[in-house]
Amino acid sequence: MPPGLTGAGPAPHTLLLEAEGLAKTYPNSRTPALAQFSLSIAPGEIVGLLGPNGAGKTTAISLMTGLLPPDAGRVRVCGVDFREHPRQVRQWIGLVPQHIALYSRLTAAENLRYFGSMYGIGGRELNERVRACLATVGLAGHEGGRIDAFSGGMRRRANLAVALLHRPRLLFLDEPTVGIDPQSRNLILERLAEMSRGGAGMLYTTHYIDEAERICSRVVVIDEGSVIAHGSPRELTAAHPGCADLGQLFLHLTGKELRD
Repeated sequence: MPPGLTGAGPAPHTLLLEAEGLAKTYPNSRTPALAQFSLSIAPGEIVGLLGPNGAGKTTAISLMTGLLPPDAGRVRVCGVDFREHPRQVRQWIGLVPQHIALYSRLTAAENLRYFGSMYGIGGRELNERVRACLATVGLAGHEGGRIDAFSGGMRRRANLAVALLHRPRLLFLDEPTVGIDPQSRNLILERLAEMSRGGAGMLYTTHYIDEAERICSRVVVIDEGSVIAHGSPRELTAAHPGCADLGQLFLHLTGKELRD
């Protein structure tokens, strides 16, 4: 992986993320989408956030990235309160949303240059970062390709490249490998593991339980807006002798009924 894609940011702090007591109830809803949610992430740690559809995963990410205001609770990134210093904190975080957040009629390089300019990056530095980020996600040589001509896997990889442009210390990834080919999926997981070894912290949501077992040192399972289990994959399965792996444990905790 090209050097220097992560690592910029404030002076070292014990924790990259401290979310405490987050709660959110949407209008016209009687039940909270998220209730008393707390989470911490240390440098170099990938934490998996697992849960069935409607469990509150995307709401949690939206609150921790400032896309939605919480009804209660607080978020600190590198020791800085998000609510008090939102512009500062946003320089340190990256978000890979569940849906492709790219302009389909622009090329891959044009998308990255646009989003890079929004972070105040320009000139030779921006061009170098665009090349490095595209190379990191396996899109070197495809800079001039339009997004609407890309395969699903290429779009997912370009989506990740945008989140890396400003060298975030903390990444939020909301199902970044959904619906893509095994090769693209493997490359994304490899790159995330490399970045974590370089000190970046990540919150990773997925419905592919094997991904969490592969790259996450710790997982948090939520359902109906509340945390129902947390720990390393090995610790959690060991605490439930009837479950051979994390996938079986997930079904044991959340049930086998279909979710909308």
